[in-house]
Amino acid sequence: MTPNLKHIQAFIAVAELGTFRRAAERLNTTQPNISSRIAQLEEQLGFRLMERDAGSVRLTPRGQSLLAPARAILAANEAFVAAADDDTLYSGVLRLGVSELVAHTWLQPFLIELRERFPNIDVELTVDLSANLSKALAAHDLDLTFQSGPFDRKTRFSAQLGQAPYAWVASRALDLPSGKVSACDLARHPILAHPRGTVPHRQLDDHFRSANAKVRIVPATNNAVCLQMTLDGLGIACLPRPMIEEHLNADRLREVAYGWRPDALFFEARCDLDPLPPYVAEAAKIAQRLSPPQDRKS
Repeated sequence: MTPNLKHIQAFIAVAELGTFRRAAERLNTTQPNISSRIAQLEEQLGFRLMERDAGSVRLTPRGQSLLAPARAILAANEAFVAAADDDTLYSGVLRLGVSELVAHTWLQPFLIELRERFPNIDVELTVDLSANLSKALAAHDLDLTFQSGPFDRKTRFSAQLGQAPYAWVASRALDLPSGKVSACDLARHPILAHPRGTVPHRQLDDHFRSANAKVRIVPATNNAVCLQMTLDGLGIACLPRPMIEEHLNADRLREVAYGWRPDALFFEARCDLDPLPPYVAEAAKIAQRLSPPQDRKS
């Protein structure tokens, strides 16, 4: 009996994730199955690939030497499937993480097109702050993310998705000047903001501190809550334009002419899988095509 593809997949997953449990989650199987595959592989090879210690796993020197060839085998298998030109041959789970802005704008058409293109790939979706998505990607808890920067580490694969500028908006029910407004004008109402710890919230806080403006910054748990509170006339907000464009066009919100805005959000598709599955690269291309034109970098 010789090693098969499932043995190789289990070996790479355990090597990257450090535990049998997490490898089982990635491969959509059980921990006993992963343990069995590794044991069979070690028996076939005649030496240990891994040392088990208090729930964690680390490669032996011989195991480490086989990791690159194992990845080459997976890459060759992916190339074989790609050459068959039949996207239904791809199967498994894609653990996708997206930021809230993506979830509220172009995520739905993306998921529809991905399912049409790869019907046997199931998407396990996580919507979270970009900082949390980066941590999950680094820990190999996610396969692919659509998120905003800045990023504190590089990934094996990345593709630019564009930018989202900010705009100040308020309900027409609020008493605000029709032309340019000052920090004092804004200070008459709560400033509805991103959660604490995010880059936009920090920039907002720094700006008003430097302007000596005594504003009330009210963090919201997410942008959707912030948007709804703005629609309800509970404050003024500075939100990514793709999220508010529909409400501006429908005259449910008015744009506020204040002279400062946080830095525009820039987005990337990011992945740390090695080898990179072709359906992940294609998912990034779909995302690039569907992200709104006003988001794209010039």
